Amino acid sequence: MKIGLYFGSFNPIHIGHLIIASHVLNQTDLQQVWFVVSPQNPFKPASSLLNEYHRLHLVQLAVEDDIRLRASDIEFKLPKPSYTIDTLIYLKEKYPQHSFEIIMGSDSFQNLPKWKNASLLISDYAFTVYNRPGFTINNNAGAKLRILDAPLLTISATHVRDNIKAGKTIRYLVPEKVREYIEANHYYQ
Repeated sequence: MKIGLYFGSFNPIHIGHLIIASHVLNQTDLQQVWFVVSPQNPFKPASSLLNEYHRLHLVQLAVEDDIRLRASDIEFKLPKPSYTIDTLIYLKEKYPQHSFEIIMGSDSFQNLPKWKNASLLISDYAFTVYNRPGFTINNNAGAKLRILDAPLLTISATHVRDNIKAGKTIRYLVPEKVREYIEANHYYQ
């Protein structure tokens, strides 16, 4: 099976993430998208993150009704911080029957040369990159690249968290089950 890996903190997952995943599935030959919840992104302070198991549960709630989407805790089993290359090597060994492709925005793709073992990522894996305003895609490294124009919303996890802190609603920004669970457990307050 061809699987797209959508890495992120998902702090929390929101409608924008789900729209991107669905669009990628509709526009490519990928058969599933796995939301790989990163317990600790090396580029983000750990203190700003909700506990990884809570974030994973929110992703599970968000994707449970779509068999094309899956929440993955694979990075929970690996050393922290999480490096994409380590995750991909582990997945390749654990699931040799699958092929994996990386899904990311053009903003993240710009930073790819700074990633651990970037040259190995570029030589061994394909990328589906969706355009984000203000971030031109420059493929000087010669990555195997598929570029998509995806329907983008200016929703961010930061915006969701800020609304919660300000006592504002997050209805329609996140799936309803996710909103209910966040509110019931007083996350991000």
